[in-house]
Amino acid sequence: MHKSVLLEESINSLNIKEDGVYVDATLGYGGHSGEILKRLKKGKLFAFDQDEYAINYCKDKFKDNGNIEIIKSNFSNMLEELNKMEITKVDGILFDLGVSSVQLDQDERGFSFHKDAKLDMRMDTSKSFSAYNVVNEYSYNDLVRIFREYGEEKYSTSIANKIVKYRENKPIETTLELVDIIKSGMPMKAMRESHPARRVFQAIRIEVNNELGVLQTALEDAIKLLNIGGRISVITFHSLEDKQVKKTFKKYSEIDEKIKGLPFIPEEYKPILKIIEKGITPSQKELEENNRSRSSRLRVAEKIKG
Repeated sequence: MHKSVLLEESINSLNIKEDGVYVDATLGYGGHSGEILKRLKKGKLFAFDQDEYAINYCKDKFKDNGNIEIIKSNFSNMLEELNKMEITKVDGILFDLGVSSVQLDQDERGFSFHKDAKLDMRMDTSKSFSAYNVVNEYSYNDLVRIFREYGEEKYSTSIANKIVKYRENKPIETTLELVDIIKSGMPMKAMRESHPARRVFQAIRIEVNNELGVLQTALEDAIKLLNIGGRISVITFHSLEDKQVKKTFKKYSEIDEKIKGLPFIPEEYKPILKIIEKGITPSQKELEENNRSRSSRLRVAEKIKG
């Protein structure tokens, strides 16, 4: 079963009030939500996910708890979905941006480069656009772009070239078929560093689910939703997400350079956020118990101005 990463640290960072209103933007299999619910008495938790498997699992898991509302939607629709329920302010929002180990372990989902499956990688299985479309329909230039930008893959050009040549004869249909093509575009020494397909699979998954685009929308909306004193806690798993969270928090927590030195800062120029944590990483104990936590980082900010 999926182990929630940085569980204690992220829950503690929210400063949960027993009558507060909270959002778990990434419900998954309910690890973080379960801990938030333990701390609520009269409060309410709104939990978002677009994965049908996870939603059905959590509906059963929390069926006897009246403090949770599960919403099938991408977290980029958080503001709109909460407004429908007349929720305009909340006391804390948690994002866990990792792919659930349950999704990775379900062969048919096509997220894993260790198991053979159809090329898929959709978080929301009701959508039609999948990894198959990216791998078989994107131009050479677009493949190079996403492998570079989203996978930070230094052999992007040769891997994209191998993919384009291979699909001239037949479509690329399965994960292990793609892994073999990726390997053929890399030197032997690169394969010894980590799994050769890791970066390309990450890039395709980000593209299929528009992960960085929806994250930016969600971060901006989350900051609007917070009450004064409310906190936003974000667990990231790769440098692209982490840079995006860091940049957004910085934007809302800094005073304009031109007025920084003034003895009195006018109210309208004061920052909206205060940085609470710049990047908590897993303990040695957690790393030993859960290898998938190794790249995770938690950033936390508090809203100090409306």
